[in-house]
Amino acid sequence: MVQSVPAIEKVVAEGEGRPDEQWIFVSSKDADLTCSADTKKLFDKHKPTHVIHLAAMVGGLFRNMKYNLDFLRNNLQINDNVLHSAYELGVQKVVSCLSTCIFPDKTTYPIDETMIHNGPPHSSNFGYSYAKRMIDVQNRAYHEQHGCKFTSVIPTNVFGPNDNFNIADGHVLPGLIHKVYLAKQNRAALSIWGSGKPRDSSSIHWIWPSFLSGC
Repeated sequence: MVQSVPAIEKVVAEGEGRPDEQWIFVSSKDADLTCSADTKKLFDKHKPTHVIHLAAMVGGLFRNMKYNLDFLRNNLQINDNVLHSAYELGVQKVVSCLSTCIFPDKTTYPIDETMIHNGPPHSSNFGYSYAKRMIDVQNRAYHEQHGCKFTSVIPTNVFGPNDNFNIADGHVLPGLIHKVYLAKQNRAALSIWGSGKPRDSSSIHWIWPSFLSGC
């Protein structure tokens, strides 16, 4: 989620953080989290007590369909390196962000977190989905074997500033915003993919205040 870090910075700047907290924001420019040595170096440099893990290789529907293996391998590496570095450094708590696509493709509604592993995810992005599911498995394993406080949240589809508005490569809502803009600019017909049934999305600025209060 490209837009998440600026959104957290905004929420903290507006007073949601506690006065005794020091926030450190890092991005892919600071370390290659698919590399265990780079990840360990980053953790050793900052020595965090708490971690909000948002790092991921992400993309839209068509990119996921084309590169399922890349999404699987890169995200498994990122998640394993982040969680293991946190364990080795003795981080007090890690909160990771999962994705709605981890839920089974064939399921009953409403859905909740107890249903994550009840069946395979949709085939279009199975690589990314299984990699994200494994965070839940790793959290449990680290807790059972080492007593680590590693947990996760599953927000709904999120959009906001600094999102990827590429129509071919971004997520549904930012891509749709771009399509609507182009249709208006060009006075052209607007074509929308899908059945129209999915409807729940949230602004990143609505999500983070409640997210941070639970950290």
